[in-house]
Amino acid sequence: MKKILAFAGSTSSTSINKQLATFAAENLENATFDVVDLKDFNFPIYSTDEGQKGFPEDAIKFNELLNNYDGFILSLAEHNGSYAAAFKNIFDWSSRLEVNVFREKPLLLMATSPGGMGGRFVLAAAEQRFPRQGAKTITTFSLPSFYDNFKEGKLINEELLVALKSKVVEFENNVNQ
Repeated sequence: MKKILAFAGSTSSTSINKQLATFAAENLENATFDVVDLKDFNFPIYSTDEGQKGFPEDAIKFNELLNNYDGFILSLAEHNGSYAAAFKNIFDWSSRLEVNVFREKPLLLMATSPGGMGGRFVLAAAEQRFPRQGAKTITTFSLPSFYDNFKEGKLINEELLVALKSKVVEFENNVNQ
């Protein structure tokens, strides 16, 4: 059975993107999954100076973790129209260890936000960048107005739920190719 890693591009203890990534993973039908939290990894802000000192243990640990999965579910937090600093940092460290961060494997790429745009700016940036970082295929989903559409760990808007489940099936098909 295929194994999927789900995580959010956020370190917030109440991350709405982690909730969305977890919910999407729970809708997988033919794969097992693990959820990790970026706040469990601790390392300095990446710079070339830091890179010259060697790689932090947690950067190596996160990077090696990616080798154990057949695909990834990632829901990105959008901060000022871009990646959250915590995600950008782990992404920078990971790409220095292995340029193909996503290991030529499928990616279900999502974003949500409290507002009506649903993190679409960060999704657009990631869709443009991640193929060059080893995302074999990218399936995207944007959830607008998180607090109106997601309650008690579930997507309650029926139209959006159908759309998400369709994206999860598409992603699983990509994983199984």
